[in-house]
Amino acid sequence: MKTTLEAAPNHHYHFVTGRLAEAAVRSIVDELSTKHSFAYSIGVMPITVAALMTPRWLKRHLEIPDQATHVIVPGYCENGIAELSGTLAIPVICGPNDCRAMPELFGGKQIQEEFGEYTIDIIAEINHAPRRSINEVVQAAKRLSNDGANVIDFGCDPSTRCVSIGDYIAAIVDEGLRVSVDTFDTWEASEATSRGASLVLSVNASNRDASVDWGCEVVAIPDVPGDEKSFKKTIEFLSSRNVPFRLDPILEPIGSGFADSLVRYAQTRATYPDAAMMMGIGNLTELSDVDSAGLNFMLLAICEELKIHSVLTTQVINWARSSVRECDLARRLTHYSLKHGIPPKRLSDGLVMLRDSRLRPYPSDALSSLANSVKDNNYRLFAQDNELHLISAGLHLRDNDPFRLFQRLMQESVSDNVDPGHAFYLGYEMAKASIALTLGKQYEQDQALDWGILTKHEDLHRIKRQSRHFKQ
Repeated sequence: MKTTLEAAPNHHYHFVTGRLAEAAVRSIVDELSTKHSFAYSIGVMPITVAALMTPRWLKRHLEIPDQATHVIVPGYCENGIAELSGTLAIPVICGPNDCRAMPELFGGKQIQEEFGEYTIDIIAEINHAPRRSINEVVQAAKRLSNDGANVIDFGCDPSTRCVSIGDYIAAIVDEGLRVSVDTFDTWEASEATSRGASLVLSVNASNRDASVDWGCEVVAIPDVPGDEKSFKKTIEFLSSRNVPFRLDPILEPIGSGFADSLVRYAQTRATYPDAAMMMGIGNLTELSDVDSAGLNFMLLAICEELKIHSVLTTQVINWARSSVRECDLARRLTHYSLKHGIPPKRLSDGLVMLRDSRLRPYPSDALSSLANSVKDNNYRLFAQDNELHLISAGLHLRDNDPFRLFQRLMQESVSDNVDPGHAFYLGYEMAKASIALTLGKQYEQDQALDWGILTKHEDLHRIKRQSRHFKQ
C-alpha cells in the first residue's frame, strides 16, 4: 500500500474483496465512510480468499457501479495492476493486504526519501577487550559495525596494562574500521594512537599533558562529574595546545544525579556553542532495570536537540544487547523529527518491540461469520479480545488458555486430522498467539510476531499431515 487518499464528499469508493473478508470489510469501511464523508460500495468476488485474486482474473469478474469514482483492490493485486487499470475509466488503487489496515489508506504520512539521514555517530565499546583474542575482538568489531557503529571503542582493562594493544588496534584498523581507545593509561593511549586509533576516551587533569603527543582527537571530561572548574581547565589546556577535542560532562546514573547531569550537557552546549560533544549513554542503559530501546531513543533525542553529535554505548547487560541497532534507528528518527518539526510518530515501528504500534482485531461478528463460511478442515487461529479463537469447518472454539483450547479440540470429532505433526504446529502457533495476547501484539497465523528491529522472518514449515489413527 503506497497511496494515501484524501477523501471527498463527491468520492464513491468501490472496495473489492473476497467472501471470507466480506463482513470485516463492511464493518471497517462503514466506519471510515462516516469519518471521512465518502460514499462506497463493496464488490464481493466469487472467490473465498482475496489473496488469490489477480488483476487478470478481476478483469473477468469485476462489476463496478456507475457512480464509483475509485476502485480499491486488495494489495495482493499490485503486480499487474496496470493491466486492470488500462481497462477502466476510473483510478484503481491498491489497498492493504489486510483489510484491518484499511484506515491507513485514508491518513498518515509516507516516510520520505531523506528518512535515514543522521548527524550522530555511534561509538560502540568492546568492554574488557584485552581479555579476548585479537580475532574475537575483530569479529566483535565487525558485528558492531554492521549494526550501525561508526567507531569501535577498544575498552581497556583498568587493572591490567594491555602490552599488545597496538596489535589489537592495528587488526581492527586493517578491517577498514575507525577505532577509539578507552583508557587513562598514557602508555596504552600512545601505543594505540601510533597504530591507528583516532580518538582517546578520555582526558582530564590526570593525563592531559600526554595528549599533546598523541596526534589525535580526545574526549575532554571533568576530573569529577559536576566539577566545572577542572572541566574548564582541561578545555583551556587542550585549546591552547591545538589538541582537537569533544566535550563530555559525564552522564550520571539514576540515583547519582542523573537530572543534574543532563542539565550540565545543556549548560555545556550554551557555554561552548560550537564545540563538538559526546554523551556516554551506558551509565543509563546498563545501570537501569529496563529494556534499553526507550532509553536509547530518549537519550538520542536529547543529543539531537543539543547538537551532541556522538554517543558512546555498550552492550554488556542482556537487556541492552541490541543497543547499537537501537541507537542507529533512534538517531535517524530523531533527526527526521527535528528537521521537519514533527513528532517522531508513524515513521518506523522498528523500536516498538515489546508491544505493537496498533492492534487490528476483527469486528466481533466477523469471526462468527468466518466460522459459518469455512468449508475445509484447516484450522484458523486468531488472538483478540483476551481470547484464542480456533476456527474450522463447523467449528469455533475460544478460550484464554491454550491448553484447554487444545483439549477441547481433541474432544471434537473433526480432530481426527490432528496427527503428531499438526499437533506440534498448532502448539507452536498457540504459543505465539498466547504471547501476543500477553504483550498486546498482533498475531497473524504463520507469520512471525513483530519485534521491531529484532523481528526474524518466519519460514512456513508444515509437516505433512496424517490421521492420528494412521498405523504403519
